[in-house]
Amino acid sequence: MSHTTTDEPARRASGATVPVLAFAGIVVAVMQTLLVPVIKDLPRLLDTSPSNASWVLTSTLLSGAVATPIMGRLGDLFGKRRMLIASLSVMVVGALLSALTDALVPMIVGRTLQGFAMGAIPLGIGLMRDMLPRERLGSAMALMSSSIGVGGGLALPAAALVAQHTDWHALYYGAAGLGVVSIALTLLVVPESPLRAKGSFDLPGALGLSAGLILFLLPISKGSDWGWSSPTTLGLFGAAVVVLLLWGLMELRVAAPLVDLRTTARREVLLTNLASIMVGVSFFVISLVLPQLLQLPSETGYGLGQSMVVAGLCVAPLGLTMMFTAPVYARLSARYGPRTTLIIGLVIIAVGYAGGLGLMSAAWQTVVTSVLIGAGIGLAYSSLPALIISAVPASETGAANGLNTLMRSIGTSVSSAVIGMVLANTSNDVGGVAVPTLHGFRVSFLIAAAAVVVGLVLALFLPRGRPSAVSQLRASSEEDANLARAEQALAGTGQPPHGFRGRVLAADGAPVARAKVTLIDRHGRQAGATLSAADGSYALAVPARGPYVLAARAAGHAPLAHAATHDGDRPVDLDLPLPGETVPA
Repeated sequence: MSHTTTDEPARRASGATVPVLAFAGIVVAVMQTLLVPVIKDLPRLLDTSPSNASWVLTSTLLSGAVATPIMGRLGDLFGKRRMLIASLSVMVVGALLSALTDALVPMIVGRTLQGFAMGAIPLGIGLMRDMLPRERLGSAMALMSSSIGVGGGLALPAAALVAQHTDWHALYYGAAGLGVVSIALTLLVVPESPLRAKGSFDLPGALGLSAGLILFLLPISKGSDWGWSSPTTLGLFGAAVVVLLLWGLMELRVAAPLVDLRTTARREVLLTNLASIMVGVSFFVISLVLPQLLQLPSETGYGLGQSMVVAGLCVAPLGLTMMFTAPVYARLSARYGPRTTLIIGLVIIAVGYAGGLGLMSAAWQTVVTSVLIGAGIGLAYSSLPALIISAVPASETGAANGLNTLMRSIGTSVSSAVIGMVLANTSNDVGGVAVPTLHGFRVSFLIAAAAVVVGLVLALFLPRGRPSAVSQLRASSEEDANLARAEQALAGTGQPPHGFRGRVLAADGAPVARAKVTLIDRHGRQAGATLSAADGSYALAVPARGPYVLAARAAGHAPLAHAATHDGDRPVDLDLPLPGETVPA
């Protein structure tokens, strides 16, 4: 089991922490999206067949799906900031490898390494959960969660511009540069979380989940090439079912599993994860359909004849709107709860797709559709981590959000396969070239709308939360419950609390006002916090008897961490003398 260092619990997030973590999410999305403008040219650029070239995309999908829950669990165990930097570093190495080659195999290896960066999203959400006060957490997680769409929306026109006017390898050099900037900013600005999960890393569980995901996602992404009823496709699906069932049985018997299936099976977690798949499906459909519709020649009668760059700019509002919905989400969630916000988001997406069926005849109409669907997806994506975090213990947020991010990835993978099959089966053959039809685009929109309706039904069955006027998340995780009990004990009787009390003092014995005193339990979780009064006095209730660490911090003083035990029978008097040396600014 990992332990925290004594001064770490006092470290708090600065104002720059949230933008830096969101920037890391945007970098990951850019890495995912940068190849979209050159997909059709990959066979020529890599001197290979279309079937082989598709592995360049499939490899990133598979490695991202495997890395997301694993990096989340490693972050819970060994430090989320450490694993975030590791994820981004692997991505930079992969981007540089891809930038330096024209050969298929090194390109696939490079793209596989880049997929590891997908773990950055749940790690960033976990860091926010551990460090931010609850009143800031909702909007911060909304921004982090929607960063994947923001990066995708911004990357499309930028990547199209680069691909049209320079060597396509510049895309990878750009991704590597962004990764280096993100690592540097993270090292400078983001403190490490003091929270650690108990137990060790479940290597057999990681290998089993990796095998099951690869066996499941491989036929989804390659089914159109192999044939959906081919022995290979059906055999891999069957193997995936067997492996994932055996993996699940094994995880239920492990003391510290990679994924706590008992937690995952809770109604709120299970329904949120299933709804995440549907939101993932709806997000990817518009990203696939609109660029094709915009770039098809106007001679087809329905194509809009736009350039690659203009098509990217028309779809960019999808991501930008997702970013701007983060503060809107925070207000809505604070008032009505994340369940209601998820429902509102899904309704807006459904309206966007329904309206989009009749808005396909001009470029400005695609912008309207992008804005509307982007707003809905932004609200829906922002709600998902809040719903997950409110249902799992604080020490499991990395792994739980990793699994939730994986569910979104599965949604986009299924969406890619299904819409690819629909467009292929409804296309017209013109001189040996398959040209998508308007009918195929409309069927794709209907499939997205159907997925949203399923997501809406799932969301309606989520338990109703009681939103607080003060905090944006229910106090239902272990840490928040401890805080709530401590607050009640302090406010309830007017009697000295059964906990710790005393004064915070300077080196010369003078009282220190407004010192932050934090109570850390034996698992490294925050169990209470308060500010000292004008005379230096403080009082902290304890949720249970046992060993604790009291961390005190004040401007102009070095931090103090003091170990103490509470037997539960009476208040413990404990003065906290802060070291005299001044903390450098």
